[in-house]
Amino acid sequence: MNYVIIKCGGSVFERLPSSFYQNIAEIHKQGKWQPVIVHGGGPLISKLLDQTGVKTTFVDGLRVTTNEVLDVVEMALSGAINKQIVRKLTETGVKAVGLSGVDGKLLQAKPIAQADKLGFVGEAANVNTELIKTVVNEGLIPVISPVGVDDEGQRYNINADMAASAVAQALHAKLCFVSDIPGIYEEINGEKHVFHHLNEHSIKQLIEKKIITDGMIPKVNSALEALYKNVSEVSIVDGMQENGLLQFMEGKSIGTRISLEKEVSKVGSN
Repeated sequence: MNYVIIKCGGSVFERLPSSFYQNIAEIHKQGKWQPVIVHGGGPLISKLLDQTGVKTTFVDGLRVTTNEVLDVVEMALSGAINKQIVRKLTETGVKAVGLSGVDGKLLQAKPIAQADKLGFVGEAANVNTELIKTVVNEGLIPVISPVGVDDEGQRYNINADMAASAVAQALHAKLCFVSDIPGIYEEINGEKHVFHHLNEHSIKQLIEKKIITDGMIPKVNSALEALYKNVSEVSIVDGMQENGLLQFMEGKSIGTRISLEKEVSKVGSN
């Protein structure tokens, strides 16, 4: 089975066109690739935290997470957003099932290195691929929210990009980050100049120059880690682009492709 992990960002979720879900359905129906969805939900989490009066801050693009914050995170991710995606996929005629990383220890978590600063922010130490395969064998598309759990039952907020990367590594899959931008770009004189192909060296340079900043940093780091651990291809694709996901699966040059190759193409204008 060939898997493609499609990570859907919370910032883009509300504005994704119906064609996005139709693209996923078409990929599933074609049978060459099995889609697995991993989603975020940062904006809704922030909105619910404001409404409930729970305070939160960020360190290096990652949300500082207490158990009180985790209650809201689960409400937003495993509840509202997860089921909305399942419903939208169902409308296209395919069958999908929503899963939390807590279910069946799908995402067995451990605290990240900055746990003293970030609280219950974790990473996926292990992915229960047998659970994913069981769901897939029933003809379903898994839709995964990135809340993990450890052996003691402690929940952890896992960055969705990192969760998607971990799932892709475990399944030796392609990895596609769906965003609301055309790729990684530099704005020059009001125009977005997209980097269509980046490698580890060029990514480090762009971070130093502060062209890659904030939440994009864990995204590209997840991409590089994935490439070193059995993931064949990583791309950042604009979810607003009509049939962009299908074009990605057909190997066309859209968005930003990240590889470990030494030579990369020059900056292209989008």
